[in-house]
Amino acid sequence: MYFLRISRTMTLLCALFLTHYAQAQKRQHVILIGTDGFGAYAFQQAKVPTLRALMQQGSWSLHARTVLPSSSAPNWASMVMGAGPELHGYTTWGSKKPDLPARVLDEYNMFPSVYSLLRKARPQSEIGVIYEWDGIGYLFPKAAVNKDQNCDGDVAVSAAATAYIKQAKPDFLFIHFHDVDSVGHTVGHGTPEYYAAIERTDAHVAEVLESIREAGIEKNTVVIFTADHGGINKGHGSISMNEMEIPWIVKGPGIKQNHEVKNSIMTFDTAATIARIFGLVAPQVWIGRPVTDIFK
Repeated sequence: MYFLRISRTMTLLCALFLTHYAQAQKRQHVILIGTDGFGAYAFQQAKVPTLRALMQQGSWSLHARTVLPSSSAPNWASMVMGAGPELHGYTTWGSKKPDLPARVLDEYNMFPSVYSLLRKARPQSEIGVIYEWDGIGYLFPKAAVNKDQNCDGDVAVSAAATAYIKQAKPDFLFIHFHDVDSVGHTVGHGTPEYYAAIERTDAHVAEVLESIREAGIEKNTVVIFTADHGGINKGHGSISMNEMEIPWIVKGPGIKQNHEVKNSIMTFDTAATIARIFGLVAPQVWIGRPVTDIFK
């Protein structure tokens, strides 16, 4: 009888271990990489081997669109909040708080975002935001994230992001690069200097991808690359396709490979797609829809 009890106990412990191991193996990660000012038109001339490889390995569109205005805060907010400015309230380039009352507030007194949804559904999640433009810091609930780091320059962003990925293996990480937008404003969009900045960004994306491999989570990680807006001359915020069309690339487990998405994609669909990947229930106020065409 004694040995029978021991046997049952060992069987139970083994079952618990295997269940925990299986759950750990299935843990899903999403890395959202956003590049400021990277218009989709730039792909015609840009030397971006890393991004082109991502396109071959995943699904993509060069016809995703921004919300209006084609400016930073409204679009960075829409990307993670699943709705447009008329609902989340961030309407101008550098909005530090909603210019309009948010239609709905979550437990962090902000419009519902991927951050708050994931934290509520999975309280133990490791969530990070690493960014160059300080305006990003006003567009997410600080209390919902484990990592909040504003860096000086894209080299520092890449270094911080790669270190964080290897050390913490975040469930969700948003990485913001700013070099392309800065050059667009100072020298001009579509200039040789602009394309050089894009090439530098491509190299940073390669560094991020390598850190995912080194962290041992590549098989469980979905990577999304996109932008807040494009640009024309030395600005953006108006109505032109060079300002409004942005790249949208996604690669990872369960994602179709070498697949061009023909369906419409709006930047707020990014949040809905991330929610779908994590199995989160999108709030009623979101108007974003998951880009289902990317899934196998």
